[in-house]
Amino acid sequence: MLKNDRIRKGMHVVVMGLGISGRAAVRYLLGCGARVSVSDARDRAKMKKEDLDFLETSGVSLESGGHSIDLLGQADMIMLSPGIPFDLPVLQEVKKRRIPVLGELAIAGPALDARVIAITGTNGKTTVTSLIGELLQQAGKKVFVGGNIGVPLFEHLVNGKAVDAVVLEVSSFQLETADSFRPDVALLLNITPDHLDRHGDMDGYAAAKKRIFLHQRPGDTAILGGDDPLCRKMAAELKQPSLFFGQGSDCQARTGQDAVVLNLDGAEEIYPLAGTELAGNTGVLNSAAAILAVRAVGCRPEDIRKGLARFKPGPHRLARVGEIDGVCFYDDSKATNTGAVLSALRQLDGNIVLIAGGRDKGDNYSLLREAVIEKVRKLVLIGEAADKIAAALQETVPICYAASMDEAVEMAAQGAWPGDSVLMSPACSSFDMFDNYGHRGRVFTQAVQRLKGLRGELPR
Repeated sequence: MLKNDRIRKGMHVVVMGLGISGRAAVRYLLGCGARVSVSDARDRAKMKKEDLDFLETSGVSLESGGHSIDLLGQADMIMLSPGIPFDLPVLQEVKKRRIPVLGELAIAGPALDARVIAITGTNGKTTVTSLIGELLQQAGKKVFVGGNIGVPLFEHLVNGKAVDAVVLEVSSFQLETADSFRPDVALLLNITPDHLDRHGDMDGYAAAKKRIFLHQRPGDTAILGGDDPLCRKMAAELKQPSLFFGQGSDCQARTGQDAVVLNLDGAEEIYPLAGTELAGNTGVLNSAAAILAVRAVGCRPEDIRKGLARFKPGPHRLARVGEIDGVCFYDDSKATNTGAVLSALRQLDGNIVLIAGGRDKGDNYSLLREAVIEKVRKLVLIGEAADKIAAALQETVPICYAASMDEAVEMAAQGAWPGDSVLMSPACSSFDMFDNYGHRGRVFTQAVQRLKGLRGELPR
């Protein structure tokens, strides 16, 4: 039987939401000897057959079509999946009854017996998480890389494989229910507007991000983006000393022209990035954060340099997917907020035709105005947020609307000239038209490939 000090044998735990993390939670909690029920907002008919079969085989009862106080009020503990808002009225009633409402980090964190490196931020956290994992592996360490990046932490505990380090991407949603979760090394990369529909405003969003540091102890490491004013403000409020990465002279990891210069305890180390996949402003910043983290757990500079040279960023992050008549097409589907779009626009040279839109998350699209005026030739909008983006960017550049990704790619190609770039960088979530950002990126790539396969000149 799995051991967890928070889970008593026979205690009743209700898992709210049977997504990826919810399914892993059920398996883990059953392994700890808990009696488990599931509450899911979806109607039973919309749930996957394999999930229903799993619950039935495991003896787990299911409440579908909503979350009732009749079930939740009987629980000894609620395990809340990250996609479910923490401020639901039924959860407020649960908290009045003093029933703990916890997330994966709160339950699984205390059961970890390896050093924990946790990464959060509005943008770049998936790349930095993956990079830290690869650098640790290059140093000969056994590593679990997961969390919000894809593999739930509960899966690691169920598998029971011994590792030297656990590297976790953590979202603001996960941190809301993290309770006393304490990473040995905590990174906050940046804070720009995102998920304001969930957190209400920037203060609420920043407060959720700050939770990554709240339970750190003396000897733990806090790393923050030194170029970000909100990160600087937060660092001044922390009890523990902070390490910074960025351009500032006081940054322990300074970013330069395709290189990171590390200065710890008066010793200078140089990490060149020219010729690697991490060259460029964003790649150098991500590398600086990762280098600070792995040096904090004892990785050698020579191993870090080898890892940086070998690293390949994941898909859908400013990935070049094709060229048609001298126009390059880039898939930046992971850019689900304005900060990520601004980063992408800064990295591309020449004129850009921008494809944006999707499901709104409460972002302020007017933050894009200056960059759009400077770099964008034409704006093609898709999805539910199209009108809101258009209103924020009116009188900047020509704007048109597309009903599908195929139509958006065709319109973008018509508005581009040789030497231009077509950039699909949505500034929104994907869930109005696609399963996730990966699905959106694949559909974009397929649309580019179909257009490339057409014979004759593209219409102008």
